[in-house]
Amino acid sequence: MLYTIFETQRSLMEPFSDFAQAASKLYSNPLSPFSQSPLAQRVSAGYDLLYRLGKDYEKPAFDIPTVDVNGVSVAIHERVELNKPFCELRRFKRFSDDPDTLTQLKQQPVVLIVAPLSGHYATLLRDTVRTLLKDHKVYITDWRNARLVPLSEGEFHLDDYVNYIQEFIRHLQGIYGNCHVMSVCQPTVPVLAAVSLMASRGETTPLTMTMMGGPIDASKSPTAVNNLATNRSFEWFENNVIYRVPHNFPGAGRRVYPGFLQYTGFVAMNPDRHATSHYDYFKNLIKGDDTSAEAHRKFYDEYNAVLDMDADYYLETIQTVFQDYKLVNGTWDVRAPSGEIERVRPQDIQTTALLTVEGELDDISGSGQTKAAHDLCNNLQKDRQHIDVEGAGHYGIFSGRRWRDMVYPTVRSFILEHNLPRKQAAPAAVVAAADATAPAASIPAVAVDVAASTGGVDTPAPATPETPAKTSISAAPAARNARKMSRRN
Repeated sequence: MLYTIFETQRSLMEPFSDFAQAASKLYSNPLSPFSQSPLAQRVSAGYDLLYRLGKDYEKPAFDIPTVDVNGVSVAIHERVELNKPFCELRRFKRFSDDPDTLTQLKQQPVVLIVAPLSGHYATLLRDTVRTLLKDHKVYITDWRNARLVPLSEGEFHLDDYVNYIQEFIRHLQGIYGNCHVMSVCQPTVPVLAAVSLMASRGETTPLTMTMMGGPIDASKSPTAVNNLATNRSFEWFENNVIYRVPHNFPGAGRRVYPGFLQYTGFVAMNPDRHATSHYDYFKNLIKGDDTSAEAHRKFYDEYNAVLDMDADYYLETIQTVFQDYKLVNGTWDVRAPSGEIERVRPQDIQTTALLTVEGELDDISGSGQTKAAHDLCNNLQKDRQHIDVEGAGHYGIFSGRRWRDMVYPTVRSFILEHNLPRKQAAPAAVVAAADATAPAASIPAVAVDVAASTGGVDTPAPATPETPAKTSISAAPAARNARKMSRRN
């Protein structure tokens, strides 16, 4: 019922929002006589703010037309590689007419980014994708809004999430021989489960796992998000936050956790900060500060765009990750597509290097929650590394200046260091068909330049299986230089 009320209210507000947008332009257009009236700029700014507070925010586009690779502009073609009912495996294919650049692109590692399914769209990782594209072939999981998935497609459970990840990994392994996996926030748990299950079966596992700001062990340094999940019973969540999609959407009748409830929770965590941000936007419009106003629009176009999550997936995540801690307790069983029940055993992972990243000021995943992956993967024979990013909040470890200048150099170095073939790679012709614009015969199946520059970041010595190497980003030379530059700017 609440979902229907919300949609009715949104529909009623839509014409008022359109009116506010038109009125704002009427008072700001220099050709309009209204723009010459007293206080016209203030009136225009007020209407503009009303419009943005009342408008409906649709899914944003990644909008990455080009990236700069060593001074050469490389064109990006975004396409869907695999199409599943609840997710698209999206690829960002790179094109260049420069022969040297093309050769470099063909030799770079393959990275699968597993985006969070926790309220926002995968476009929240736009900066992550754009940065990685300079040195990697990039794929990302683009999760669908559950209200747009018809009931005929069936239910979506946490087990399905884990199985999707395994399928995507196998797909990339079939093309390139192997890949690297990066998970941000919520998917750190299902990614660890997916790789664990592959290891238990004796399958080839990814070369590296990079886990950033995720609730591997949500009992450590609990945040407001963790406390909400533990202070309420499973039945409370099922009875109070699960609703059926109204009839005007393709997924009519599907039980979901609505995006507007998740958005309300996001805002409730820092209401003063959001109120101040909107007031600053109003003042910037009055002052004519178009740069600051546009930055505000871009941020909230992304932040305000939310999606619904299938109820089964949402409730099972609450119970598995935040209430029963099944991963760390060793009690998590996952149903395979064949129907077989399999126990998740991270200790079976042996040939995948592990990098965990945490932000000092992360208020979503507390200190130690992501690092707990090292304790679970205690039989790793590959390098293990952990980095703490001083001054970074949750979003700072994968987006913005800290991500680009402090975190990414270490991630890039870690991936390059472990980008070595362990099994027979896919034939060159297969790789060519999947990635390159040059003749297939010129494309190596797997290539790596171990002596490549690491971006000024010291590569730590390999850790023993018992103790992961730990790096404080603030202590790395590249990080210190970046912070000095940021102070100057």
